[in-house]
Amino acid sequence: MREGAEARKPQRYTLATGPLLRAEASVVGGRVRIEAGGPLSRLPFLKSAQRIADGQIPVMAEESRLCLSTWFPPIPSRAFDRLAKSYLKATFGLRTPDQVTISITEDCPNRCLHCALPDTGRHRRLEPAEVEDVVGQVLDLGTTLVIFDGGEPTTYRELPDLVRSVDDRAVSTMFTSGAGFTERLARNLKDAGLYAVNVSLDSAAETEHDRMRGRAGAFRDAMKAVENALDAGLLVDLYIVLRRENVSEIEAFHRLAAELKASELTLFEVVPAGRWTGEIDSSLTEDDLAKIDGFVSGAPPPRIFSVPAAFREFGCFAGRSWMHITPEGDVYPCACLPKVVGNFRKESVKNIWRKMARLPFRGRKICPARKY
Repeated sequence: MREGAEARKPQRYTLATGPLLRAEASVVGGRVRIEAGGPLSRLPFLKSAQRIADGQIPVMAEESRLCLSTWFPPIPSRAFDRLAKSYLKATFGLRTPDQVTISITEDCPNRCLHCALPDTGRHRRLEPAEVEDVVGQVLDLGTTLVIFDGGEPTTYRELPDLVRSVDDRAVSTMFTSGAGFTERLARNLKDAGLYAVNVSLDSAAETEHDRMRGRAGAFRDAMKAVENALDAGLLVDLYIVLRRENVSEIEAFHRLAAELKASELTLFEVVPAGRWTGEIDSSLTEDDLAKIDGFVSGAPPPRIFSVPAAFREFGCFAGRSWMHITPEGDVYPCACLPKVVGNFRKESVKNIWRKMARLPFRGRKICPARKY
């Protein structure tokens, strides 16, 4: 009897340990349970972090490793320890660019109707040495998630080399439409150290997805990319850009993610920027958001990460824990907020990050790109 009880005892994972903060995670009934103690555990930012993770389905739970999400480094890891420290600093108002997105090229075979960073046709791109230098700079600033984006990153021949430049202080992921994400590239990226792949979807229906992407075959490319990534041993996140027109598909998106055996499903609300500027009628209503919350709370695996819910819990991440770098070297607070704060070709990323501290909207629960 005692042996059976021991066998059912859940595995525990240390999140933080110290006299001021102790936190452990366990997985009970397929969902994460967070236990925290110490004086700092009662601070608002850490309470918010606990609410976001507690009760959620983990991406992966192994005996020696826990992956809460494709958006967080695995536990234990040096990268996660750094993220935990940045959360502690955030409770005292000290900012860290936890997540940095680098658009390495604007080249892309798609013509997405809602693209926030559309291709100008000038084939702008960052040189490999520039990207590697930027990666080093942001890691020194405390970054724990480096995201390679475009355009379409698969068009960038040196992509595996860029992934290798991200050391164990962080994890690296990438966004792709699926175009060009071959079996060989998937294996090369896994060997280079890539952590996860975000495959973007606009509809669970092939015809509608292709229409939004401006290219026939885009849906099939996305499905093949998921297969290739999983076969290579990569974590896969289906990244859904929600509009008022497709919010009714959330159950279909989740079924598709389950059928594909995706690691996670991320729900992101479209932003009226880039080619989508002025399309404010596509923004989600309060009823839409409530529907999403209700579905997420009771949905079975795979895990669903709701960015709108995280936004309501933490406030705006732009310039506070997010930063975006364009193929021209310009640095934005967020990929969807084209406000140039500086250019890394003219000044250090550290100096640009310091200037972002003066942005008036940091942390507000009103999206500055949506202005509502």
